[in-house]
Amino acid sequence: MPRVPQTTAATPIAFVHCIVKAYKQRGMDASAALRQAHIAPELLQEPAARVTAMQFEALSSHAMQELDDEALGWFGRRLPWGSYGMLARASISAPNLGVALKRWCRHHGLIANDIVLTLDGTGQTATLSITEQRDLQGLREFCLVSILRNFHGLACWLVDSRIPLTSAQFPFAAPLHQAAYQVLFSAPALYRQAQAAIGFDASYLALPLRRDEAALRQMLKRALPLTVLQYHRDRLLVQRVRQALASQPQALHSADELAALLAISPRTLHRQLKEEGASLQALKDEVRRTRAQDLLLRTQRPIKQVAQATGFQNEKSFMRAFKAWTEQSPAQFRRAHGAGP
Repeated sequence: MPRVPQTTAATPIAFVHCIVKAYKQRGMDASAALRQAHIAPELLQEPAARVTAMQFEALSSHAMQELDDEALGWFGRRLPWGSYGMLARASISAPNLGVALKRWCRHHGLIANDIVLTLDGTGQTATLSITEQRDLQGLREFCLVSILRNFHGLACWLVDSRIPLTSAQFPFAAPLHQAAYQVLFSAPALYRQAQAAIGFDASYLALPLRRDEAALRQMLKRALPLTVLQYHRDRLLVQRVRQALASQPQALHSADELAALLAISPRTLHRQLKEEGASLQALKDEVRRTRAQDLLLRTQRPIKQVAQATGFQNEKSFMRAFKAWTEQSPAQFRRAHGAGP
């Protein structure tokens, strides 16, 4: 029996019960699948129990193949092994993530009309929502959570980037294991909403895909790798840091504060910026310089007020920094661009 790597146990035992129920619906025994995942049968008697992501992947993989149903009993008809791979293959030739995900949503409706997936990327936040076309009964929570997690995982995999979620909402009451939702989605969870949905920055939709057919074949050797694979690199991190700095130009923006805002550790923030050829101080200077130049050209504010508005503690330090950026004093910059007296 293969050894299952151990990670933090965060997946609720309720989802294991759902897979066992899928077996029962087919008149089959789930014992072999539980053994394959190193899940002791007595654990099913503990309502607060958790299993690791790797254990749950092993269980799901075995069940999908044994039941020949990648939907694990969610829908009115089975989705034979390879169905989701077919959807991924149809999306991988897209020019960017937005087109790829819209294809995924459209094609999903062709193989399972029990739910409708809709991606709205028209605003600053992209939203993937699920409309239920029939009663999903006892597997409802498991189905909706899995679909959202798989969609998010696919999006991250296609662009090889961590995509932070900004929201996660569900049309049912908060379950007993609601604490696990913070781990599953890393976003504030709202319950008793009209639809199941997740939201993320729409800027990610413009990213080009970084996967090809060879990468797809490798990925599809395992079932559900998308739900457990962690992406440590955020390809829009530099842009997100710029936005955070620009949103509060007068704040000091320490590494600890920015990291907390971006839901990563300060160490990760510095490391990933370095990988992108950037640094926090350089980004701070860039945002401050842009704002200072804009205020000098578009307003008649005194230099002291411009310094305060761009986060400097005093006029002297602002003038020193501005001259280092532009080789001109703020007053010289204004006159050179016809914005001063």
